[in-house]
Amino acid sequence: MPLESSASLTSISPLDGRYYKKTLALKTICSEMGLMRYRVQVEIAWFILLCEHPDIPELTSLSANAIDFLRALVSNFSISDAQEIKNIESTTNHDLKAVEYYLKNHFKQHTELASKIEFIHFACTSEDINNIAYALMIKDSREKILLPLMEQLYSTLSQLALNYKNISMLARTHGQPASPTTLGKEIANVCYRFKRQIEQFKSVPILAKMNGAVGNFNAHFCAYPEIDWAKTSEKFIHSLDLNWNPFTIQIEPHDALAEYLHALFRFNTILLDLNRDLWGYISIGYFQQKAIAGEIGSSTMPHKINPIDFENSEGNLGLANALLSHLAEKLPISRFQRDLTDSTVLRNLGTAIGYCLIAYQSTLKGLNLLTPNIETIQRDLDQQWAVLAEPIQTIMRRYAIDNAYEKLKSLTRGQNIQRQDIHNFIETLAIPEKAKNYLLKLTPANYIGNAIEMTEKLEHFCNLLEITRH
Repeated sequence: MPLESSASLTSISPLDGRYYKKTLALKTICSEMGLMRYRVQVEIAWFILLCEHPDIPELTSLSANAIDFLRALVSNFSISDAQEIKNIESTTNHDLKAVEYYLKNHFKQHTELASKIEFIHFACTSEDINNIAYALMIKDSREKILLPLMEQLYSTLSQLALNYKNISMLARTHGQPASPTTLGKEIANVCYRFKRQIEQFKSVPILAKMNGAVGNFNAHFCAYPEIDWAKTSEKFIHSLDLNWNPFTIQIEPHDALAEYLHALFRFNTILLDLNRDLWGYISIGYFQQKAIAGEIGSSTMPHKINPIDFENSEGNLGLANALLSHLAEKLPISRFQRDLTDSTVLRNLGTAIGYCLIAYQSTLKGLNLLTPNIETIQRDLDQQWAVLAEPIQTIMRRYAIDNAYEKLKSLTRGQNIQRQDIHNFIETLAIPEKAKNYLLKLTPANYIGNAIEMTEKLEHFCNLLEITRH
C-alpha cells in the first residue's frame, strides 16, 4: 500500500484522510511545513532589507551569490528542511526560535553570510515573523486556492443562468407555488450575490506589522536611534505585497483577518443556501442528475441517484463556517499585549479553508451533473393557473374595481383553478377591451416579468460591482 494511502487511512482529520486529494493544493500553503517556509521567507526578507539599509554600517549589500543562496533557502524549502526545524524545536521548545537556529546553521555554510549571523531575527519578536507569515499564508490561500474556485462557481452558474434564461418555472415562497420566474433568473440571483461577496473578499486588506515586542520599535531605536524605523517597517511590509499596520500591540490585532474570515463566511452562507435550493429542486423533479457508471445511490434502492454532492458541500460548509466564525470572534481579542490563545487557534486557518475547498469542489461537481427536467417544470406551471390571480387583481386595481384582491382571493384560494376558470372570470370584468385581451393571453409560462431581460444583463450588473470595488 502506498505511504500516502496508509497515512490517509490513519488520519484523524478527514482533510488529511478521506479528502486528502481534494485538499492537496493547500498542503504547501497551510500545513506546518508551509508555515515554516513562510517564516523562513520573512526572516530572510528582513535580513536582506537590513543589509541594504544605508544607516547600518555593520552590514553591507549582499553579493548576487549570497542573495541567490538565501532565496534558494525559500524556493527549495523541502520536507527535510521542515524536519530539521522540528528537530531543533525538540530542544528549544520554541517553534520560531527553531527557525532562527535553522537559518544560522545554513548561514554558516556561506562565507559571506557567516559573519552576519547575529542579524538574523534582528530586533524582532516572534510575532513580527509569525504575523507576516500568516498574512502571506492567507494571501496565497485567497489568490491561489479560494478565489479561483469562487470565480469558477460564479462562471459556471452564470453560464447556466444564460442557458436556462427562457425556461419558465414556478417560483416558490414559503414552499408554496408563487408568481412564475425563469430557471435562469433564479440562478442569476445567486450569481449576483456571489459576485458581491467575491468583490468584498478581494477587497479585504491583509495587514501585517514589524515593530518589535510591544509595537514601539524599542529594541530597534536602542541599537540605531537615527533610523526612521516606522518608515523602514512600512517599506518592508509593502515589499511583501501586504498592508502595513502602524499601530499594534505585540501582536497584529487580527481585525483585518476577521474581516477576511467574515467575507469568506458570507460567501459560504450563500453557497449553502444554493445547495439547499438545488437539493429541493432535485427532490421535486425540476432537475435530473446524470448517472455515473458504477456509482451506487442507495445500498437497498437501486433506482436512486441521491444529491450527495450538494449534501456533502452543505455539511462541509457548516464545518467551515463554524471554524471561520470562531476564528473571527476569538482572534481580535487578546489579554493586554498578548496571550498565546491566538497561537493555537491560528493553526486552524488551514482547516477552515480546507473545508471550504472541499465544499466548493463538491458543488461544482454537482452542478456539472444537473439537467433541467423541462417536462416536470412545464407540468407544474400548467397546473397552477391560480398564480394569475396576482396580475388580474393588479389590473383590476388600476381600473378602480372595488375589492379586487378579495374577489380573486375568493375565486382562487384553496381552489383547483384551471385555465377556463380564469378566462371566465376575466370575461366578467368591466375593464377596457385591450386590458382584457392582455389578461386572456397571459399564461403561467409567460407571466415572468423581466426575468429574461435581467438574466441577459447579469454580466453588466456584475461588472458594475467590480468597477465599484476599484
